[in-house]
Amino acid sequence: MANAPKNLDVVHLTQALISRPSVTPADAGAMDTVQHMLEDLGFTCHRLKFGDIENLYARRGTTSPNLCFAGHTDVVPTGVRNLWRYDPFGAEIHDGAVIGRGAVDMKGGIAAWIAAVSRHADQAGSLSFLITGDEEGVATDGTIRVVQWLKAQSEVIDHCIVGEPSSSAQLGDMIKVGRRGSVNATFTITGRQGHVAYPHRALNPLPVLVDLLAALKARVLDDGYDQFPPSNLEITTIDTGNTTTNIIPQDARARINIRFNPAHTGAALKAWFEQLAADFTAKTGARVEVQTTISGEAFLTEAGPFVDLIAGVIKDRLGLETDRSTTGGTSDARFIRALCPVVEFGLVGQTMHQINECVPVADLEALTDTYSALIEAYFSKFGSAS
Repeated sequence: MANAPKNLDVVHLTQALISRPSVTPADAGAMDTVQHMLEDLGFTCHRLKFGDIENLYARRGTTSPNLCFAGHTDVVPTGVRNLWRYDPFGAEIHDGAVIGRGAVDMKGGIAAWIAAVSRHADQAGSLSFLITGDEEGVATDGTIRVVQWLKAQSEVIDHCIVGEPSSSAQLGDMIKVGRRGSVNATFTITGRQGHVAYPHRALNPLPVLVDLLAALKARVLDDGYDQFPPSNLEITTIDTGNTTTNIIPQDARARINIRFNPAHTGAALKAWFEQLAADFTAKTGARVEVQTTISGEAFLTEAGPFVDLIAGVIKDRLGLETDRSTTGGTSDARFIRALCPVVEFGLVGQTMHQINECVPVADLEALTDTYSALIEAYFSKFGSAS
C-alpha cells in the first residue's frame, strides 16, 4: 500500500523530541513520540524494553534492500541549569537556532531523518529505524540488545546510517567510516600495611603500581593503522585512599583506558594486562589483580559503493568533499557493524554535551534535504539490484 508524502516539518519534530527530558535512563515519553511519528508514516513498530531501557525497531516495507537509520533519544544531564540562557527542554528558537539538550546529540538528527522519510511515499525496498534510550549511559540494555533481538528474528539490515553529529565545523565536512575500540582496566595492588619508619615490616603497593604503570606506558602500541591514528594508553586515575602521613598503605589502584585501532583486539589487550599482573605478582610478592572491560572493538567500513554513495550525495547537495574519518570516541555503530556496513553522518557536533546546546534551523533543513536525497540515491542504486 502506497503512503502519501507528508512533508513533515523538521523543526517541529526536533522541538517535540527536545521537550521530552529523556536523561539516561529516563525516557520521559521520547520513545512514544518517535513511535507515533513513525506509525503515522506507515511503519510497523516493535517496542523492545530491556531492563529499564526503552528501545524501538520500526520498518516500512518487506523486501530488500533494508536501509536502517540508527539513533538514540536519551541525552546527557543538563549540567548547571542556571547557566542555560533558556530552558534546556523548552526547545525555543533564538537567533535562528533551536536550543535544548539533545538538539545535536541527537534528537535533531532523528527528526531530520523522519522528516526526510516523510517526503517519500514508497521505496524500492525497506526503510527501518533502530532507536535506543541507552546510548549515553552504560549501553548494556540498548542497541547491543536490539541487535541480538534482530539476529534472533532473522531480520536482515543491508546498510545503516547512524545519525550521530559527525560533522566537525560545517554540515557534511566529515562522516565516520570507523571507530577505534575502547578498553578499560583497573589494576589493584595489595601489599601489607605498616609504619613508614619500619618499611621492612610492610610491603608498599605504591612502588609496585608505579613500576607497573611505567611498564604499561613504555610499550609502543603501534604507529597507526590504515585510516586510523596510533592507539593511545591513558592513565585515568591513581588512588590509595591514604589520609595519614605515617602509614604505608595496604593497597593501591589505578585505572587506564586504551583507544585502539584494528592492529589490536580487546581480547589481546586483556591478555597483556593479565600477563603483566601475573609477572608483577611473581617478582614483587604483592598481589596484583586486574579487571578489564572491553567497551567495543575497532572497526572500519571499507571504501565501496555505500560509502561512495554517501560521499557523492554530500558533494552534490552540500558542495563538500567529505572527510572519511575514524576519529572520536565510541558510538553504537560498534554494535550495528555486526549486522551490516555502517556509516555515521549527522549534524555539526560543536555544542554537543555543552551548556546551551543548539542547532541552527538552516542545518536541520539542509540535513533533511541531504537525507532525502540520500534515500532516493540509495534505492536508485541498490533497490534496482534487489
